[in-house]
Amino acid sequence: MPRALWKGSISFGLVNIPIELHTAVRNHRPKFRMLHAKDKSPVKFERVCVRDGKPVAWEDLVKGYEYEKGRFVVLTKEDFQAAALNKTRTVDIIDFVKSDQIDDRFFETPYYLTPSKGGERAYALLREAIRESGRVGVAKFILRDAQHLAALEAIEDALVLTMMRFSDELVDTKGFEFPSTQGIRKPELEMAKALVNNLAADWDPSKYTDEYRDNLMKLIKAKMKGKTIEVEPETESRDTKVVDLMERLRQSLAQSGAGPRTAVKAKRGVRKTTAKKRTRAA
Repeated sequence: MPRALWKGSISFGLVNIPIELHTAVRNHRPKFRMLHAKDKSPVKFERVCVRDGKPVAWEDLVKGYEYEKGRFVVLTKEDFQAAALNKTRTVDIIDFVKSDQIDDRFFETPYYLTPSKGGERAYALLREAIRESGRVGVAKFILRDAQHLAALEAIEDALVLTMMRFSDELVDTKGFEFPSTQGIRKPELEMAKALVNNLAADWDPSKYTDEYRDNLMKLIKAKMKGKTIEVEPETESRDTKVVDLMERLRQSLAQSGAGPRTAVKAKRGVRKTTAKKRTRAA
């Protein structure tokens, strides 16, 4: 089993279950270093003082909070210790809420929780209780000196702890302008729904791959062998002209393999709507 990132316990009520925290995601994207083009040597980045232009040693660095442009409050190690919470080793469950009540924007990084020795039975019991209740445990815990909000879910045989954003970290949609439903005609909506239903499928994460990463790795491996390969970039033509939305929807349905009935019905709907408008105008 991989090495645990954190060890502690799940706590709710008077129950404590010893657990270990393990990463549940991995990054396959290639990492790059900056090189000197002349001799391909790695380039170092120095810590340079903006005022005198001289390098600064690690021991001469302090942390500062910029409260105005160019004005800082310096925080010492003691300041951070004073602000720090007690380093408990517990995932404290505060509430159990219905899973469909949580906005997906709150979720960040998932981690696997595994039971420590002696906690297997209690772990399985909590997992099944969460699964059958259809609820998610909302918890707080401390990792690397910072307090985190997290969701505890039962996924397959595992309890999964997913880091969450606090409410004040989300940008409110009220600051944006989104179109209203006014002006949407029923035939258009029916055809759009038909297109959505025609592309409906069961969730299969293995079918969605990072093609950019795959192309990069092909190029890298070829260069390692002294070869060169060319990857044909996908070109997407963008028409800036104003087009008939219904016609575009019909074309999309045709390309996706939908039957002609839906398009015919929608077309008839448009004709009826147009006829009504003409009658009223007359």
